[in-house]
Amino acid sequence: MIKVSRLNGKSFVLNALYIETVESFPDTTITLTNGKKYVVKESEDQVMQSILGFYQSVNLLGQLAEGNENEEQ
Repeated sequence: MIKVSRLNGKSFVLNALYIETVESFPDTTITLTNGKKYVVKESEDQVMQSILGFYQSVNLLGQLAEGNENEEQ
């Protein structure tokens, strides 16, 4: 789940697994796989970083290589 804010400032959470597209028109618009659209205050880059963080937290993209102490040198 990612936390975003409506244009009026009220925050809510979206399940990032259902996000199909994130676009800027100039307002950031998130479209879900069911066709529902949400216009949010956050920039497209902020939303993408939140989605990436969510995917990493549930191990859909794996962990970042840098800072991995278990690697052999």
